[in-house]
Amino acid sequence: QVQLVESGGGLVQAGGSLRLSCAASGGTFSSYSMGWFRQASGKEREFVATVNWSGDNTDYADSVKGRFTISRDNAKNTVYLQMNSLKPEDTAVYYCNAALGIKEYWGKGTLVTVSS
Repeated sequence: QVQLVESGGGLVQAGGSLRLSCAASGGTFSSYSMGWFRQASGKEREFVATVNWSGDNTDYADSVKGRFTISRDNAKNTVYLQMNSLKPEDTAVYYCNAALGIKEYWGKGTLVTVSS
C-alpha cells in the first residue's frame, strides 16, 4: 500500500507561483508513475500532469502546458508540481496520484486559491 500526503497549497495572487509537494510512503516510490489532478468547486476532477518512474517522460493538460512543471525525486520519495503564471481558473483542490498496473492511490488533496 502507498500513502500520499500533499502540501504547499495556499492563497496566491494571479501571476504568482506556487510549488506543491507530494510525499509518498509505504511502497516502492521509484516503481510508480506519478500524477497531479485537480477539482474545482462544482466541477469534475481533471488531469493536470503525469511523470513516469524515471522522470524522463512527462505529460500535461493543454490548460497548464508551459506554466506548470512536474518532477520527481526518487531519493526523497517526493513528486512536485511547480506552478507559474497562476490564473484564477487554476483555483482547485489538487490531488496527488500514484499508479502501477491496476493499483492506484490518491492523496487527500491540497487547496490552491488564486486571487484576481
